[in-house]
Amino acid sequence: MSVLPGQPADSGRATAPLPAIELRHVSLAFDQKKVLVDLSFAIAPGETLFLLGVTGTGKSVLLKIVLGLMKPDAGQVLVNGRDIVPLSETELPPLRRQMGIVFQEGALFDSLDVYENVCYRLREERVKDEAEIERRVREVLGFVEMEEAIDKMPSELSGGMRRRVSIARAIISQPSIMLYDSPTAGLDPITADTISLLIAKLRDAEHVTSVVVTHRLQDAFFLANFAYSVEQGGFVAAASAAQQAAIHEVRFLLLRDSRLYFEGGRDDLVRSQDPYLRKFLT
Repeated sequence: MSVLPGQPADSGRATAPLPAIELRHVSLAFDQKKVLVDLSFAIAPGETLFLLGVTGTGKSVLLKIVLGLMKPDAGQVLVNGRDIVPLSETELPPLRRQMGIVFQEGALFDSLDVYENVCYRLREERVKDEAEIERRVREVLGFVEMEEAIDKMPSELSGGMRRRVSIARAIISQPSIMLYDSPTAGLDPITADTISLLIAKLRDAEHVTSVVVTHRLQDAFFLANFAYSVEQGGFVAAASAAQQAAIHEVRFLLLRDSRLYFEGGRDDLVRSQDPYLRKFLT
């Protein structure tokens, strides 16, 4: 899969890469009810951001805004440096192809088998080479360790298997950004850890930028303790300097009352003495 290209040098000096995602003073209301208020933050290429908050704080709405499925009332939403808010529906598809999304329940098509579910986006993009389609489907199913289920129907899969297939479908177009809407909700702890490890694999092996909406802090802390080693072909305790660098790219953003209440790393969150954060962590 692709990674974001480096930015060109400026006058012989390398410049910092543009944020993969940046929100500038974004606000949104439904029928006078404030959903997001003056929200500003940026996500660096390759970073993993966990989006936290109680139900109804606008987390899923925020993902839809980043995808361009909803437009804010005010503010800018930049994806790889381009503001998507002014774009028309016909201008958005090239930007959306840079992103993949995994919905809470997987959102597979019940009438299509795993193969057709996974290649659906390629067919939407009018890829005609069937051999290439099959190669890419098998590649992404292998990445999520689900190739043996290629001919199965969604009804034959467990919840965790459906979630893994939905990740395969999301990454088949090689997005540089992945959005996850409660990807471990409703799963048992072992299966939830499997999904978290897949997110880590994309982070460490493919340098994908991730935004993860979750109610499970343990998922975020799990990702902070393990890294995927390309050399070893598996997961290891995050001990090396390179792995620690990946861990430091895990960041938390918490919404409260439609506003940004906390933004920081794992240690910042755990060590905070803020009463609301302490209550949220317990």
